[in-house]
Amino acid sequence: MKFSEVIGQEDVKDRLRELVRERRVPNTLMFCGPGGSGKMALALAFASYLLGERDGEASLLADSQAIVNAEAMLARWEHPDLHFTYPVIKPVGTSAEHKMTSDDFTREWHELLCKSPYFSMDAWLACMDAANQQAIIGAGESDELTRKLSLKSSQGGYKVSIIWLPERMNVECANKLLKLLEEPPRQTVFIMVCEEPDALLDTIKSRTQRIDIKRIDDASLEQALIERRAIDVDTAHRIARIAGGNWLRALENLEAGNENRLFLDMFIMLMRLAYQRNIKELKQWSEAVAGYGREKQRRLLRYMMRMVRENFMYNFGQPELCYLTQEEENFSCKFARFINEANVVDINELLQKAHRDIGQNANAKIVFFDLALQMIVLLIRK
Repeated sequence: MKFSEVIGQEDVKDRLRELVRERRVPNTLMFCGPGGSGKMALALAFASYLLGERDGEASLLADSQAIVNAEAMLARWEHPDLHFTYPVIKPVGTSAEHKMTSDDFTREWHELLCKSPYFSMDAWLACMDAANQQAIIGAGESDELTRKLSLKSSQGGYKVSIIWLPERMNVECANKLLKLLEEPPRQTVFIMVCEEPDALLDTIKSRTQRIDIKRIDDASLEQALIERRAIDVDTAHRIARIAGGNWLRALENLEAGNENRLFLDMFIMLMRLAYQRNIKELKQWSEAVAGYGREKQRRLLRYMMRMVRENFMYNFGQPELCYLTQEEENFSCKFARFINEANVVDINELLQKAHRDIGQNANAKIVFFDLALQMIVLLIRK
């Protein structure tokens, strides 16, 4: 995993290279940033950089054969000086005495990394067949990590410990890890990949050098879509703008039959039925949406809020202000005039209220049927 394989983030790459060149690599780094920005990809690339894999630059490994060996091991993420810590579940049937560690899911983890360095917690839970279980990093993990890092580096260089989502550590594990960070083993670098730094102990955060990862810039995202997914420039441009710097969201928009296409169909159906004042079919629409899980219902409502905003902006005739796929624009070019100064605020507030009510476990059939009925009144305002 080389820096050249990381999408965008050139400033962070340069900063990390500079730390190595100036021999100022801290014991503990913490990469923080939004989902899909490439935090894990940067952590993997930096770990590979420290362990000898380079983009044609001089390596810390003097022996060319050692460099070849390091690259071969890193290609499978099986380098003996690279250690991973990540949240895991406790499968049904596991004995109560067994303390779960990352090693219990090594095969699944390597398969996930080999697919792509860009992934979400949902993807990881699916790999573990987690069902409704929560994944955590338990006390057994810190004990095992302490044991591994106490060993001498097998290649004579750095030992690197990547901790993915350290905010999911339980209290016992966090306290044990704190002791390890206070007295780190020689030539060991900890890289924490964090999405919710506020959930970490302040004493742990104080011992890290934090690097904030921004969303991927649109130009880099667009270029990656063209090169890695072989799509045309116009489609790549639209998807990059809609993705908002999130590579995972960009890929979702490429997938045939993805959730957003379903949401667009449901949005179109709601607006057409509301305009026609078709109460009977609006009731059927609300019952269909009520059959979704609550998280999916909330995602649908957020999607509809975005579409209301984009349709309102479409009326200004400024393409750079709108973030629509081609399918969305095909609908909006005729529908946008129905979202105007007289109703845009009230429609948005109606959707926000429904989103809040669903989050508070209100009856979904009532919430969505009420939303549909009120939409009839709001759509005719001019």
